[in-house]
Amino acid sequence: MKEKEWEKLLRIKTTGRDDTRSDTFRYPYEPTSYEVLERLANTGIIGKNNTLLDYGCGKGRVSIFMAYQTKCHSIGIEYDERIYNRALANKTDAVSGNKVKFLCVDAVGFKIPDNVDRFFFFNPFSVEIFKSVLANIIDSYYENQREMLVMCYYPSDEYLMCLSQEYNVTFVEEIDCSDISDGESRREKVVVYRVGEK
Repeated sequence: MKEKEWEKLLRIKTTGRDDTRSDTFRYPYEPTSYEVLERLANTGIIGKNNTLLDYGCGKGRVSIFMAYQTKCHSIGIEYDERIYNRALANKTDAVSGNKVKFLCVDAVGFKIPDNVDRFFFFNPFSVEIFKSVLANIIDSYYENQREMLVMCYYPSDEYLMCLSQEYNVTFVEEIDCSDISDGESRREKVVVYRVGEK
């Protein structure tokens, strides 16, 4: 399905880039392509018993789509209050709005709920912030051990380096998306890592 068809089906408006509050540490809002999200949903690594946390959720596309497509629960966090309000407006009308929660919080200080076991990133912020967030995810694992998967779409070399150097994080799989968009093809993928004991 095309972007417009998904937006209509889900009853949301999430298109368009927004860089009004982006800076060196927090990157512009840009929605993940529905084709990429379909491919991720079809892997089966997110299901109805999972709770997904989308960092830098923007207008809420990932959370709402995944809740609809995989029946998971989803939490989206966003630091920009204006964009967060767009996510709230989308949740009100969305077909899966009852399975989705949006919070206007800073990612570094956010305490991860015990039931969250899936994490999604589309380069929302700098690697410095990512390292702090990853440390929070690892801490959450040790506070309440469970299967935890980190998914990064279109990962930067810095994100990949950070993940590969972390002792408590193991590469699981790579979902190839190079045929979907005309971006830098080597980055057109979703990489999946497991958090916890090796």
